[in-house]
Amino acid sequence: MRKLSLDAVAREQMKHAMENSNQRSAKTVYGGHERVLRQSVIALVQGAVMGDHLSPGEATLHVLQGRIRLTAGKDSWDCRTGDLLDIPADRHSVTALEPSVVLLTVAKP
Repeated sequence: MRKLSLDAVAREQMKHAMENSNQRSAKTVYGGHERVLRQSVIALVQGAVMGDHLSPGEATLHVLQGRIRLTAGKDSWDCRTGDLLDIPADRHSVTALEPSVVLLTVAKP
């Protein structure tokens, strides 16, 4: 059994994001390439974008801090702290509307 503070990881990743030229930082906190389930904490400074991409499997995005916009085609969803969003299978992008940290959960097929 392992216990992890998502708040502590979020603070650490936001610090790294603020120092990185791409304005984001991520850390896998569970799973990885060898497992079906993967969870990653991703920090984005305000205005940072995770460009158009596909998800490698079923996925959700839980906003731990801040506000983000997920866009897929002509549709978009604004989410804030505490919101959980199903990520569409279509190409999508994420934009930080303010400094934000999310928990991305992916279950690979």
